[in-house]
Amino acid sequence: MSYILRSSKKALVGLGLAGCGAAAAVILGYADNNQFRVSAADLPQSLAAKLAPFATNIPPKRDSTWDSNWDKREPEYLVKPLKGRFSSLVPSANDENSINERIEKAKAVATRHLILVRHGQYNLDGKTDIERTLTDLGREQARLTGLRLKELSLPYTRLVQSTMTRATETASIISRQLASVIEMKSCDFLREGAPIPPDPPVGHWRPEAKQFYEDGARIEAAFRRYFHRADPDQKKDSYEVIVCHANVIRYFICRALQFPPEAWLRFSLHNCSLTWIAIRPSGRVSVYAIGDIGHMPPSKMTTT
Repeated sequence: MSYILRSSKKALVGLGLAGCGAAAAVILGYADNNQFRVSAADLPQSLAAKLAPFATNIPPKRDSTWDSNWDKREPEYLVKPLKGRFSSLVPSANDENSINERIEKAKAVATRHLILVRHGQYNLDGKTDIERTLTDLGREQARLTGLRLKELSLPYTRLVQSTMTRATETASIISRQLASVIEMKSCDFLREGAPIPPDPPVGHWRPEAKQFYEDGARIEAAFRRYFHRADPDQKKDSYEVIVCHANVIRYFICRALQFPPEAWLRFSLHNCSLTWIAIRPSGRVSVYAIGDIGHMPPSKMTTT
């Protein structure tokens, strides 16, 4: 067992210990990371016992290395080697120049902005998808969201919608406000589902393993379809609106940020909230907003 002692930066911690008829003092220093590790084996038994209440268990550090080729579009991986051109193990200057030119041409230059919209409130009593239409409040939420997107005055390139009724109705209402949208598309991959067993689990919501197996593959396929850096021939930044569902959006957030995907259920999203994620030419991901609902009056805010 080891003990972690904390204090202010670059300080000394004095522990005054009285025992065995005499006073003993142990002075401990530590590095800039604000912690100093002391092994219990290095301390007298009586001292170790006194320090035990102050011990802090530090979990092992996770591998936090960012995978720069997460979308499989890193230019160096897209360019195939020049076959039959190398006369030796060391490529010539012309060969290197040719490869470097191809790598430059494979690089993205634009940023893709994805604005994810959760559908509006809908009829929970509907037994089938077609009966789960938006409520009056849900339609008003969609209208306000469309106005918000219009106010942002972004050069939207397309609107993609889940094929579930509540999502298509929400997208239809939003599209009336966005005259600049040049393309509307429906996608079955964006339908609601159970992406992966959540951690920690939720007692009142336990889909069968088969549902995770089927839905998870589909929702992961949706992520791979829509989350990637721009093609090299895209010269201007793009802004896409994707109208879908809470579980799908929450899973997308975790995957885009390379967080453990099992954490998806730790997020909560209001109806018609906006989640804005940008994918840079380098492959880096920036989040502008998660579940933004500032365009909605408090009286119209709902989560179901």
